[in-house]
Amino acid sequence: MKQGLMTGVLLVTIGLLAACQKQSDHTQTASEPVASPSVQNTDVLPYLNIQPQAAKYALPFCEKKNCIDINIQTLKTQDQWLNQWIEKSQSQVIQAQIVLKQNLSLQDAINAYVKASDTWQQQFSENQPYQLHMITRIAAQRNQYVLLQLQLDTHQADITVKDRQYFFVADRKQQKNLSILDVVDSAQQMQVDQWVQQAYQIWLKKQPQTSAQLAPKKLYWGQAEWFFDGEGVGLHFRANEIVKNSKQLDIFFTKQQTKQVVKSVVFERMF
Repeated sequence: MKQGLMTGVLLVTIGLLAACQKQSDHTQTASEPVASPSVQNTDVLPYLNIQPQAAKYALPFCEKKNCIDINIQTLKTQDQWLNQWIEKSQSQVIQAQIVLKQNLSLQDAINAYVKASDTWQQQFSENQPYQLHMITRIAAQRNQYVLLQLQLDTHQADITVKDRQYFFVADRKQQKNLSILDVVDSAQQMQVDQWVQQAYQIWLKKQPQTSAQLAPKKLYWGQAEWFFDGEGVGLHFRANEIVKNSKQLDIFFTKQQTKQVVKSVVFERMF
């Protein structure tokens, strides 16, 4: 993939926030504590053996010149639950492009996307079919924690969007999708909120005046997409997600800040 973990991000520094994002392949280093053999035997999860490949789905037969263009590059691993989680995440992202939020399989999400494209084309003879290209990668992995990054290019209703990023975090051990509230200590939520609001106000001042006036006074982050790297955790808000015509916002927390607010049992396994 040509891009790193973030594309076109606006870095917001507050307190001890890092000025820029650092890439990490998230392999265990020699400086990390080595678990005893007994702990290793009980905690080791199957090796993923990640294999990039084209996703399996069906598209309707097209006799016209202008046919819908869907290309999804996915990953297959030896963890069947993780494979299902990846497909579910892909389905959610595809649905988000046509303002759907249902419990659909990847194929059903694609069918809904095709239907939306057909409806658009039927409105006017010159309307072009939708295009959707998705790249899937494991951006970070530490013990049972996996960070999934989906990069999306779309062309819909004469609007082209490039390099839109989506992030999901999974706990393979618990077989669970993790929200930011799942990993932040409940006693530290107020501290996180303080940092988030400080970063939000800095970002807000850099937006167009009309967008800033329409933006919410307070940024709600409990359902925000989040990520982790070698330095700490962060929150991700896409362009136009907070308010129309706004830029992307990514809030990074340093390792010290992350250690302060993330549950200790999670921090020890994630960093």
